[in-house]
Amino acid sequence: MNAKPFPWRLYVVLFTLIVLFTLAPLISVYFTYLVADANGCTVNEATIHTCMVLGMDWGGLLYTTGVFGWFMLATIPLGGGALIVWLVMLLIHYFAWRQKARTP
Repeated sequence: MNAKPFPWRLYVVLFTLIVLFTLAPLISVYFTYLVADANGCTVNEATIHTCMVLGMDWGGLLYTTGVFGWFMLATIPLGGGALIVWLVMLLIHYFAWRQKARTP
Protein backbone atom coordinates (compact mmCIF):
# COMPACT_ATOMS: atom_id res chain seq x y z
CA MET A 1 0.00 0.00 0.00
CA ASN A 2 1.18 3.50 -0.85
CA ALA A 3 2.09 5.40 2.32
CA LYS A 4 1.46 8.84 0.83
CA PRO A 5 -2.11 9.87 -0.06
CA PHE A 6 -2.80 11.29 -3.49
CA PRO A 7 -2.28 15.10 -3.49
CA TRP A 8 -5.85 16.11 -4.34
CA ARG A 9 -5.44 19.45 -2.60
CA LEU A 10 -2.74 20.52 -5.07
CA TYR A 11 -4.98 19.73 -8.03
CA VAL A 12 -7.96 21.54 -6.48
CA VAL A 13 -5.83 24.64 -5.87
CA LEU A 14 -4.48 24.57 -9.43
CA PHE A 15 -8.00 24.09 -10.82
CA THR A 16 -9.25 27.05 -8.79
CA LEU A 17 -6.40 29.28 -9.97
CA ILE A 18 -6.98 28.34 -13.61
CA VAL A 19 -10.72 29.02 -13.37
CA LEU A 20 -10.15 32.37 -11.61
CA PHE A 21 -7.62 33.40 -14.27
CA THR A 22 -10.04 32.38 -17.01
CA LEU A 23 -13.05 34.17 -15.52
CA ALA A 24 -11.30 37.28 -14.13
CA PRO A 25 -12.31 39.54 -17.06
CA LEU A 26 -15.90 38.29 -16.88
CA ILE A 27 -16.01 38.95 -13.12
CA SER A 28 -14.57 42.42 -13.75
CA VAL A 29 -17.25 43.28 -16.32
CA TYR A 30 -19.96 41.89 -14.04
CA PHE A 31 -18.69 44.10 -11.19
CA THR A 32 -18.64 47.12 -13.51
CA TYR A 33 -22.21 46.82 -14.64
CA LEU A 34 -23.47 45.78 -11.20
CA VAL A 35 -22.07 48.98 -9.67
CA ALA A 36 -23.06 51.14 -12.63
CA ASP A 37 -26.66 49.86 -12.72
CA ALA A 38 -27.07 50.22 -8.96
CA ASN A 39 -25.99 53.87 -9.16
CA GLY A 40 -27.65 54.87 -12.43
CA CYS A 41 -24.35 55.38 -14.25
CA THR A 42 -23.46 55.04 -17.89
CA VAL A 43 -20.46 52.89 -18.77
CA ASN A 44 -19.10 52.29 -22.25
CA GLU A 45 -15.77 51.79 -23.98
CA ALA A 46 -15.75 55.14 -25.77
CA THR A 47 -15.19 57.55 -22.89
CA ILE A 48 -15.05 57.82 -19.13
CA HIS A 49 -18.37 58.99 -17.68
CA THR A 50 -18.77 60.48 -14.22
CA CYS A 51 -20.25 57.98 -11.78
CA MET A 52 -20.73 59.08 -8.20
CA VAL A 53 -20.60 56.20 -5.71
CA LEU A 54 -20.38 56.90 -1.98
CA GLY A 55 -19.48 60.51 -2.70
CA MET A 56 -16.55 59.65 -4.99
CA ASP A 57 -16.23 59.54 -8.75
CA TRP A 58 -15.80 55.90 -9.79
CA GLY A 59 -16.06 56.63 -13.51
CA GLY A 60 -12.39 55.93 -14.24
CA LEU A 61 -12.41 52.70 -12.26
CA LEU A 62 -15.59 51.47 -13.91
CA TYR A 63 -14.23 52.36 -17.34
CA THR A 64 -11.02 50.41 -16.64
CA THR A 65 -12.79 47.36 -15.22
CA GLY A 66 -15.25 47.42 -18.10
CA VAL A 67 -12.54 47.54 -20.75
CA PHE A 68 -10.72 44.77 -18.89
CA GLY A 69 -13.40 42.48 -20.31
CA TRP A 70 -11.58 42.44 -23.64
CA PHE A 71 -8.98 40.20 -22.02
CA MET A 72 -11.59 37.43 -22.27
CA LEU A 73 -10.42 37.01 -25.85
CA ALA A 74 -7.15 35.69 -24.44
CA THR A 75 -8.01 34.25 -21.03
CA ILE A 76 -10.84 31.95 -22.13
CA PRO A 77 -8.80 30.06 -24.76
CA LEU A 78 -5.70 30.02 -22.53
CA GLY A 79 -7.74 28.86 -19.55
CA GLY A 80 -9.46 26.20 -21.61
CA GLY A 81 -6.11 24.89 -22.80
CA ALA A 82 -4.74 25.00 -19.26
CA LEU A 83 -7.74 22.99 -18.02
CA ILE A 84 -7.10 20.33 -20.67
CA VAL A 85 -3.42 20.12 -19.64
CA TRP A 86 -4.49 20.06 -15.97
CA LEU A 87 -6.88 17.15 -16.60
CA VAL A 88 -4.31 15.14 -18.57
CA MET A 89 -1.69 15.69 -15.86
CA LEU A 90 -4.18 14.73 -13.15
CA LEU A 91 -5.10 11.49 -14.92
CA ILE A 92 -1.47 10.54 -15.62
CA HIS A 93 -0.45 11.30 -12.05
CA TYR A 94 -3.43 9.50 -10.52
CA PHE A 95 -3.04 6.32 -12.57
CA ALA A 96 0.73 6.23 -11.94
CA TRP A 97 0.08 6.73 -8.22
CA ARG A 98 -2.52 3.92 -8.23
CA GLN A 99 -0.18 1.61 -10.12
CA LYS A 100 2.57 2.30 -7.62
CA ALA A 101 0.16 1.67 -4.73
CA ARG A 102 -0.76 -1.76 -6.13
CA THR A 103 2.78 -3.05 -6.51
CA PRO A 104 4.08 -4.77 -3.36
